This record gives sequence, structure tokens and C-alpha cells, in this order.
Amino acid sequence: MAVSDSREVLIEATPEEILDVIADVETAPDWSSQHQGAEILDTVEGGRPGRVKLKLKTMGIADEQVVQYEWTDSTAGWTLISSSQLKTQDAKYTLTPDGDKTRVKFEITVDPAVPIPGFVLKRAMKGGLESATDGLRKQVLKVKKGS
Repeated sequence: MAVSDSREVLIEATPEEILDVIADVETAPDWSSQHQGAEILDTVEGGRPGRVKLKLKTMGIADEQVVQYEWTDSTAGWTLISSSQLKTQDAKYTLTPDGDKTRVKFEITVDPAVPIPGFVLKRAMKGGLESATDGLRKQVLKVKKGS
């Protein structure tokens, strides 16, 4: 059964700065505890990642996924191509300028391929949402500082 959730965060950066951090998928393990590794398989127009192979681990469940990214000036999202643990996954960042900050909304829908107890799935989703918002915010601010 598919489960969806979303979360918003305000980041002290421009949409372009935030999209650049999201596009640097190979650094995701530095700021997202679920990510164990990322490899860009191909790029799309503009040099951003297209197909990406991810190694993930959450709540003791390891997965290897291939996702297809889609980019616009105000969004970054991906759709699952293959996975050992999920039937489907769709995720999207929507960036809205808010003065000198950017409001970032992250939405995700996953459909596990195997039965997962509700409380485990809920905790895994919560951890993913925190990494996708708070983790992203910390990484963007770190990159802006040049550390």
C-alpha cells in the first residue's frame, strides 16, 4: 500500500543554490543518514543528474535503487526505475522564493514491495523527511559558507 508524506523547511539561500546541492547527489551520504552511496549513470540537459543508482539503508532495511531525476528552475524530483524493496517511489522538491530565503516543500510517495509494519514504515518516512529537509538545509548552509 502506497504511503505519502510531505514536509516544509525555510532555507536561507536562493533556489539555484539549493538545486545545486540537490544535484550534487554523490555528496548525499554526507548529509542524509539513509544514503550509503550514489552514482550518476547519466545526465540530462544542463548537466544535472538523470539516472542515478543509490544505495540506501533505513531502519535496518538495505536497498539499491535506480531513479530518474527531473529538473526545472523551481523543482527537483525523481521516479523509481528499479528497487529491491519498493514497487514505486516518487519524490519532489518544490522551491518557492520567500524574500531572501526559499521555502522548500518535499513530498514523497512510496509503495513497499514487501509487507512492512506500519510503525516501521512511518519511522522510516519520518527519518527520510528529516534528512530531505533539515539535512538539506544544513548542507546548503555549509556549502554557502564554503566549508
